[in-house]
Amino acid sequence: MGSKSSRAKRKPQPHEEAIEKLRAHYLLGPVAHTLTFYPSARAGRAQVSPKAYCQLEGSGTVIFNEELKLSTSQWLGVFALIALVYAVGGPRRLPVPSLTSDLAAQIAALHWWHQLKVGELPEHIELPPEILQWGRQPIELIATRLRSEPPNEVLDGDWTLTRSPEALMRTAAEVPAIAYRQPVDHEQLFAQALVDNAKRALQLQHEASHPVRPGHDPNSTGAKAKRWLISHYPLLGSLLTSFELVEDADICERLGIHIAAIQVGIGEIYLNPRRQLGLEQAKFVLAHEILHAGLNHASRRQGRDPYLWNVACDFVINDWLVSMNLGMPPDSGLLFDEELRGLPAEHIYLKLAADLRIRRKLTTLRGDDVDILDERPGRFFTDREEFCRRALLQGLDYSQATGRGLLPAGLIEDIRTLNQPAIPWQAKLAEWIQERFPVPERRRSWARPSRRQSTTPETPRPRFVEPEEERMTRTFGVIVDSSASMDRADLGKALGAIVAYSQAQAVKQVRLVYCDAQPYDEGYVQVESLASRVRVRGRGGTVLQAAVNLLQGQKDFAKECPILIITDGFCEPDLQVVHDHAFLLSTGMRLPFATRKPVFQMS
Repeated sequence: MGSKSSRAKRKPQPHEEAIEKLRAHYLLGPVAHTLTFYPSARAGRAQVSPKAYCQLEGSGTVIFNEELKLSTSQWLGVFALIALVYAVGGPRRLPVPSLTSDLAAQIAALHWWHQLKVGELPEHIELPPEILQWGRQPIELIATRLRSEPPNEVLDGDWTLTRSPEALMRTAAEVPAIAYRQPVDHEQLFAQALVDNAKRALQLQHEASHPVRPGHDPNSTGAKAKRWLISHYPLLGSLLTSFELVEDADICERLGIHIAAIQVGIGEIYLNPRRQLGLEQAKFVLAHEILHAGLNHASRRQGRDPYLWNVACDFVINDWLVSMNLGMPPDSGLLFDEELRGLPAEHIYLKLAADLRIRRKLTTLRGDDVDILDERPGRFFTDREEFCRRALLQGLDYSQATGRGLLPAGLIEDIRTLNQPAIPWQAKLAEWIQERFPVPERRRSWARPSRRQSTTPETPRPRFVEPEEERMTRTFGVIVDSSASMDRADLGKALGAIVAYSQAQAVKQVRLVYCDAQPYDEGYVQVESLASRVRVRGRGGTVLQAAVNLLQGQKDFAKECPILIITDGFCEPDLQVVHDHAFLLSTGMRLPFATRKPVFQMS
């Protein structure tokens, strides 16, 4: 009992400490772990000469002379040199036993040791710098040079690990059964260690210059799920790479995020780490949120109730993800109904809106609020959504081209439909004007002055005239939002389009009203001068209702005349217009209310 405890408390020998340090080295450790170190007395071998440090046998057996009086640092240097002999491929790539092979392998190993400086070598293990540079070459070429032009400094074996011409490397056939090992590719282990170390150095350099923000853990479950989706689902991969994953409990608490949410405009997906989702659940949640972005659910809301629209989109997305067997739904926040499978979000929204009591029973991944955090999209948001739409389409094309599994037909149809080229707003505006003001048929009139030909002056002939009764109704009102938020370029495009299409339909004049905080009635304005001579007034806040009331109250403005309202959407949510009307919105903007009237979006 006492002898066991004394052995346990025995101080490690210098060579034992050196072996442990070598196996912990960041580059030589992987090679050292495959080597077996035997003291010569334990190996039962008498071939290691008293001056030699070691002999290498087989594919990884090192028999060393433990009788040598070396410090831990010196043993570490010697063992590091031995590991480098294996790392450069000496026993595997050169014929053994051979003095030339031993010298070539040790020259290459010594060159590497001077680069790494692991431990310290005894003073006699040294070569002139010009010969040490041979170590840059492949060991086969070094062996060839040694045979053709052997330097005296190298042939003197005192600098080697055996300190004599005695063989260092022996074949496995000469090794006793106790020392036999399966072959190991030490070169590959060393090369992989070099690659891993280079990657680690680059990562540390990147982290030093780009401090990691809170909530950005590359080893978190969410980050692993994101990497898995990128590598396994090309449909979502190209889109996911453009979004940053934020796993910050404080941010999620401040935004009221129960499980997850997405903000398309700034390209962030929020995942609440306090929910402690599993890997499969994180895959499901991330795929759910990224489909919100790719399918443009924020801009497709178009005045609908935000929460009910979000819920309707959740039903559709969850149906697809369940069909694809992608991940596992979280314990709460799953909206899935067999009766709603296959229905588009627009139809599901109508069903939900018909029974508002159901709202209390439905929760999104955010909780009791929408998990699409973009409240008022702008121009940048429109560009971002266009990018998401294209990325999802490219992912779909790649997924189908490479046969990466089946996808729900509804999802494919939704992606294809979103990427159909939209009808330009100018064409829609022209159609709206054409429907309300068809080109009038000219009628013949015999009233004076009638046209007479010089050849037959006695014969009266009719002339073509436009119907007088249509003159008062062949006009429409134009309300221009001239508040400070309106872009002058948008105003120019809108007025220019109105001029072009009105002239094409023979509309001579329009009733123009500018408004910001108050309306400014410009009266009837000739169409051709609308874009060039009319001075824009206002540039304050926006109150459209006052302008609408002013226009509808004019006695010389017929009830049949439609009204075109040009605005950026920053107006009253309860705007009331009695006349037939339409809206022309700035790029990326939308109305704060739902309407069945035409809405034209400038681009």
